[in-house]
Amino acid sequence: MLLNACTFFSLLPLVAKVGKTSLIMSLVGEEFPNEVPARAEEITIPADVTPEKVPTHIVDYSETEQTDEVLRQEIVKANVVCVVYDVTQEETIDKVSSTKWIPLVNGGVEKGSKIPIILVGNKSDLRTGSSMENILPIMNQFSEIETCVECSARNLKNISELFYYAQKAVLHPTAPLYDPEDKQLKPLCVRALSRIFSISDQDNDRVLSDAELNCFQKSCFGNPLAPQALEDVKTVVWKNTSDGILDNGLTLNGFLFLNTLFIQRGRHETTWTILRRFGYDDTLELTDDYLYPQLRVPLGCSTELNHLGHQFLQKVFDKYDEDRDHALSPAELKNLFSVFPYMPWGAEAYSSVPTSELNHVSLHAFICQWTLWAYLDVQRCMEYLGYLGYPILTDQESQTTAITVSREKALDLEKGQTQRSVFLCKVIGPRGTGKSAFLQAFLGQTRPSLYAVNTVQVANQEKYLILFEVDVETEFLKASDAACDVACLMYDFTDPNSFSYCASIYKQHFMNSSIPCVLVCCKADEVEVPQQYGMNPAEFCYKHRLPVPIRHSSLRPTAQIYSKLAWAAMYPRQSMKK
Repeated sequence: MLLNACTFFSLLPLVAKVGKTSLIMSLVGEEFPNEVPARAEEITIPADVTPEKVPTHIVDYSETEQTDEVLRQEIVKANVVCVVYDVTQEETIDKVSSTKWIPLVNGGVEKGSKIPIILVGNKSDLRTGSSMENILPIMNQFSEIETCVECSARNLKNISELFYYAQKAVLHPTAPLYDPEDKQLKPLCVRALSRIFSISDQDNDRVLSDAELNCFQKSCFGNPLAPQALEDVKTVVWKNTSDGILDNGLTLNGFLFLNTLFIQRGRHETTWTILRRFGYDDTLELTDDYLYPQLRVPLGCSTELNHLGHQFLQKVFDKYDEDRDHALSPAELKNLFSVFPYMPWGAEAYSSVPTSELNHVSLHAFICQWTLWAYLDVQRCMEYLGYLGYPILTDQESQTTAITVSREKALDLEKGQTQRSVFLCKVIGPRGTGKSAFLQAFLGQTRPSLYAVNTVQVANQEKYLILFEVDVETEFLKASDAACDVACLMYDFTDPNSFSYCASIYKQHFMNSSIPCVLVCCKADEVEVPQQYGMNPAEFCYKHRLPVPIRHSSLRPTAQIYSKLAWAAMYPRQSMKK
């Protein structure tokens, strides 16, 4: 992070000088200057010589040489403003909160936002005692004041500390975290820390054990706590809270208390280190870089969960399966997704995977839904993995390590085989054919859904097949509308005009493509009627080198038909020769 500017200006340029330019020159020259200009030149301090290891651009201000409008422009560009007063002149302290300076700083930024301010009491070498008694009421009045530092440009007292606090005010601001008037964490901070606690509570028992605390400590700060240090932390919480420690573990209230204590003791960087490790920005929202890491998916490639993604999701499932019945109830699912800003598992998810009548979700169904998300919208899938804390809990750089990008389908076709394990089948046919029933039979349930995902066996391998019901009223406007791994063209055994629709769709969109097609004859348990087309379905398939139509009855569905669809997707060249 770059500190764009650290702006200094004098409070009383018309009377005695307060020494703001001397402070800058003493910092840079490491000695008190004999001659001090009205305004110092702009200076950039390299990162390697600053306490927080960030470059700092310092801009001085002089009322005798510059206007208020120039000052406002500088404030807009600044990350922090240092307001300097003379500790030996009480009238300069009185004017810190006057109608001139702090209101001028606040008026230079967007409405609703406040730039951090550091109060700097200079010339401490000329006064016995401290000015803090007079400054504290001002600090309580203006929440944007981060801290106050008394220093001396002449003897270099606290000069480095001044710039350390200026950097700290930007890198670790108080305002988003803590309300000094109420002396408590702000709601957004509580929300963020509560999510962090839930993610870190890996066994979901509502307390952080010593092992979980050390895992958290190592993830955020690089090293676990020593056993005695861990006990000392818990002792502090136990002495100061009534519900911060339970069964020798740290509760959520204890965790929030600790972070409140860090901030109250001026250790904002501790809480900010935690927040940023878990993906939060200065507004306490998860960053786009965290939620949506870059993943290149070339045209013709697909995305699916790999073994790391499966392992992580199985651990998440086990964590929230509180009754150990190998299924997540609606309440357990709600608990699982409590770390999300919204509930992603709605009615569509329940009807897209095989679930029980009570809406209990097995591990198999849980992975099926994540497989669907990963295939259809990998950015959304990575967003969800981010909410669950995947990169933190797995110690991976980002969610991309949970995703495999397949090689291009054209290369699969050339090689005659594929390494992919997830395939999309578009189910196409006229209204009343039985497409919805076909999807429902795949899941063994009766709820309608546009998507259905389940596993099938192909050549002794388990593969995921995604069925998508194409709306009969929807026209294929472009080639991408027909894109899939295999097309299932369905016609009604009892409707004489049904097959002509499939034949027309095939000729328009699939005859000259590399997408394999499988014709399915529905309602095969009823009496067949001749199809009103120039040739019967078997002859059509022979002419176009398609597999013979597969008969299907929703009353007696078999898993074999779905395996054949997946087989056609896996081996498109062989499929098109049959």
